[in-house]
Amino acid sequence: MNIATRLNSALSVRDQFPAIAGWHYLDSAATAQKPQAVIDAITNAYGRDYATVHRGVYERSAAMTQSFEAARDAAAALIGGQADELIFTRGATEAINLIAARFANGMRKRVLLSALEHHSNIVPWQLAGYAIDVVPLTDDGRIDLDAAERMANESHAILSFAHVSNVLGSILDAKRAAAIAHKVGAKLLLDGCQAAPRLKIDVVDLDCDFYVYSGHKLYGPTGIGCLWGRSELLNAMTPYQGGGAMIDQVTFEKTSFLDAPARFEAGTPHIVGAIGLHAAIDWTQDIGLDALHAHETALVGECRAALRSIPGVTLFGPEDSAGIVSFGVDGVHPHDIGTILDDERVAVRAGHHCAQPLMEVLGVPATARASFAAHSDASDIEALVQGLHTVKRIFG
Repeated sequence: MNIATRLNSALSVRDQFPAIAGWHYLDSAATAQKPQAVIDAITNAYGRDYATVHRGVYERSAAMTQSFEAARDAAAALIGGQADELIFTRGATEAINLIAARFANGMRKRVLLSALEHHSNIVPWQLAGYAIDVVPLTDDGRIDLDAAERMANESHAILSFAHVSNVLGSILDAKRAAAIAHKVGAKLLLDGCQAAPRLKIDVVDLDCDFYVYSGHKLYGPTGIGCLWGRSELLNAMTPYQGGGAMIDQVTFEKTSFLDAPARFEAGTPHIVGAIGLHAAIDWTQDIGLDALHAHETALVGECRAALRSIPGVTLFGPEDSAGIVSFGVDGVHPHDIGTILDDERVAVRAGHHCAQPLMEVLGVPATARASFAAHSDASDIEALVQGLHTVKRIFG
């Protein structure tokens, strides 16, 4: 699918990304490159439009406040939520840490995770004192929800799963996961970092309780992320940090707090980050998430077929992975693969991808990972294949 036709621009999609000229960037699952529209929005927000938000009575501050809150509206609407349920954080990692530290479900102190989770969906629960139970994977690399249904019980406060795996690209049946959680009185948190840039999401339809995603994987800036939660759950939680902006009244004897989202946004927020995220959301909406997903799905299919034709290449994950292809080459460490590909002007990720438990399940120390984006095309796959033939020649 030619997604360039979905944009109101004379430029192709690829031409709108100034950082990828002469380069085959296949590391969008780690961080997405930024289209010029996002770069311009950030430049203008730090330049001609800059002011603080929420407390200024002068015109520019009021205008910046409107822009900041419009970004919240857009970030919530992207996933089918309401603005008063959307908290800006420094990223999805902070969002999960916030939930792990502040969410309480009675006396329950167990959490049900899966074997493919990112470290950011493991370590926060450990730090918060939760006992962790681990759901295994199916043979093709999906979270085994049959096993999850057998394992979930009244001791679990929350089930916390990746909506899309950052290593395998496998897509969770989130609605079934929600039903499993709610059947035992637990809540469901979805890590949407890899889902938000490529899938249409409706948190109401999914029936989840919390949803997190990061800005920089969605073509936006770093340092900004989103936590959506049901308002009754957020307002029952105590603040994560204290400071300005999140208070109702302060005395030396006692402080009262505003409702969410303000109670979780202490201090001056990442104003420009939110505005850059808004521009990124608008950019993806202009293309259409359905078109983006179809584009990446087609590339994944082409890539898997091309890599399968190279002797000694092992593919991981399901055939219908979302935008991500993880692989290995017999006898070659993924770091060596990445280094040689870099010489060929091809950027892939190599390592454990912050998913060391998953590497143990796969029986490898690391994988190489190619991940696609709106600007990706067949030339990227051709360059990857040529680079892997170079790898094979060098390592014989």
